[in-house]
Amino acid sequence: MTYPIITLKKGKDRAVTLRHPWLFSGAIEKADKAQEGDVVQIRNIEGKILAHGHYAPQSQIRVKMFDFLPENLVLSNDYWQAKLQAAWTLRKQTIDRQHTTGFRLIHAEGDELPGIVVDIYADVASVQLRTAGMERLSEVLCDFLTKEIGCQHVFLKKEDKEEGRWLIGEKAQTEFLENGLRFAVDVVQGQKTGFFLDQRNNRAMVGNFAKGKTVLNAFSYTGGFSAYALAGGAKEVVSLDISKSAVEMSDKNVKLNFPETTLHKPVAEDCFRYLKEMPKDAFDCIILDPPAFSKSLATVKNATRGYKEINLKAIQKIKTDGLLFTFSCSQHISTDLFQKIIFGAAADAQREVKILAHLSQGTDHPISIYHPEGDYLKGLMLWVGK
Repeated sequence: MTYPIITLKKGKDRAVTLRHPWLFSGAIEKADKAQEGDVVQIRNIEGKILAHGHYAPQSQIRVKMFDFLPENLVLSNDYWQAKLQAAWTLRKQTIDRQHTTGFRLIHAEGDELPGIVVDIYADVASVQLRTAGMERLSEVLCDFLTKEIGCQHVFLKKEDKEEGRWLIGEKAQTEFLENGLRFAVDVVQGQKTGFFLDQRNNRAMVGNFAKGKTVLNAFSYTGGFSAYALAGGAKEVVSLDISKSAVEMSDKNVKLNFPETTLHKPVAEDCFRYLKEMPKDAFDCIILDPPAFSKSLATVKNATRGYKEINLKAIQKIKTDGLLFTFSCSQHISTDLFQKIIFGAAADAQREVKILAHLSQGTDHPISIYHPEGDYLKGLMLWVGK
């Protein structure tokens, strides 16, 4: 099978040979004519085949590569089914599916399928196809989801406010299990694919340390951390989010698990204002899980200020001997930069602060060793003293 050829400039093939899945426009010497979403073949200046990927002529990332075998590639439904099956095999090894029916099945570059994200919520699949090339595989993907995973409903989630659509069935609101806890999800109206599954392990950690504590779950969204804190024995939990609908969903999820509880207080308010105005020593444990403050390199400076502000207030206000779980899901905020931001906040607060654990995304969000950009979720568990 022949594909349009992308020839790299001399000396610009190292990243490809090291299996980084993104090919930037500046590395290209010449390119055969190809359309958006076409499969192209990557060759070095000597003509050696290095990889295959999907072409995006208007993007700075000109090709997202899914195969690095140095030979002519024959693409078929079987080829793609094998890739999907490999991702499913990995999840079956790492997810306790008896107690967890909500998990990420396909994690784009982490599964050598750049452009595809699939989250499973019981019998519902929420799908993002972020490249034109992967959009062409919707039928293959739906076939796999129904026959191998047992999904009865598949929703195609669009980005940039474009409306999605049901590819199979229709079941906008559903419930799933996570470590035995019940959660509701709205795959149509919810952010991203509907629920932040990447925080599963970190929610469990909060639950392990919540006993007897007053807990503030800031930027609570659907209330995952709140439910785990109550399951862990927290004596009071506040779910704080600027979105009224998010706060209502957090309360719904708490009541799914603790229908008679009076220990949960949902608050619809701006988190920055709340953290600034809340009294000292109100909380033993604070969780800061904000949305991505930076979605491009141009906004990193402003994002840094935002992260420092909320962490400074939390460190200033938390009780002595308190625990702060703080996160950034901004890809452009590195782990090193995030820790430096927290250092700055701690220094300004002039309190004793210790790192108890470094936190990241769950095992169903694998990070390719060749694609460090996939390590997007970073977090710290902090102890705050006097």
